[in-house]
Amino acid sequence: MATQAEQLPHLHLAELTAAQFIDIWKHFDTDGNGYIEGKELEGFFTELETARRGAGVDPSHALFKEKLKEFMANFDKNSDGRIEMSELVQILPTEENFLICFREFVRSSAEFMDAWRRYDTDRSGYIESNELKGFLSDLLKKANRDYDDKKLNEYTQTILRMFDLNGDGKLGLSEMARLLPVQENFLLKFQGIRLTVKEFDSLFTFYDKDGNGYIDEQELDALLKDLCDKNKMDLDSTGLVDYKKSIMALADGGKLYRTEMEIVLCRDSTL
Repeated sequence: MATQAEQLPHLHLAELTAAQFIDIWKHFDTDGNGYIEGKELEGFFTELETARRGAGVDPSHALFKEKLKEFMANFDKNSDGRIEMSELVQILPTEENFLICFREFVRSSAEFMDAWRRYDTDRSGYIESNELKGFLSDLLKKANRDYDDKKLNEYTQTILRMFDLNGDGKLGLSEMARLLPVQENFLLKFQGIRLTVKEFDSLFTFYDKDGNGYIDEQELDALLKDLCDKNKMDLDSTGLVDYKKSIMALADGGKLYRTEMEIVLCRDSTL
């Protein structure tokens, strides 16, 4: 029997909060790749239909498959056969429209990281909750969006409810980056390349020849090639360019610091 923590989060569509939305997302995106797809999608749609009808549904029934096909035609905007968060927020009406607004405002990982660096000054991968309002304000300015103090306070409280679940007053880069569109989420792109801290230290030290704590864009080419070879990733030149662009979004004045790259590349980072 499933424990309380393993049980399916029921979709109360009319009264969903932002925190519940994230819980549902994490439950169905079981492999953490930023999409609900395959068996994940079937499970999500089963729960969605059950919530809407107030009764159980049979996924093996032909009518269910037809409804799923119709559902995807309506909500899978890029027709890739899977659902990402920006599409899901249209399906699940949260009490705050903040998620939809945010994804309209911030479409680039470079914009996101430019704002993040102003507050994560020690490059720990976290910002303090009391700095969040300034961080969100910076993002909205970069997106040339008008907002008032009331709206900014609403956005800030929503983010805190979503991501500071343990109440420690810290908001992590890896969690906040989930608000980016999937194609711009640099952290998701490197899930196939996950090093131990020891492996990462060895690799970074090799390319940081002068020991100044960062590598530059030129050194990154060779580092990426080594990573792809090590992980048997057969990437063409376009794929390597995309990977490089994603990592360079982390760069501060062309400098890629150890701690920021560790967040992206390590599976057991202590940050």
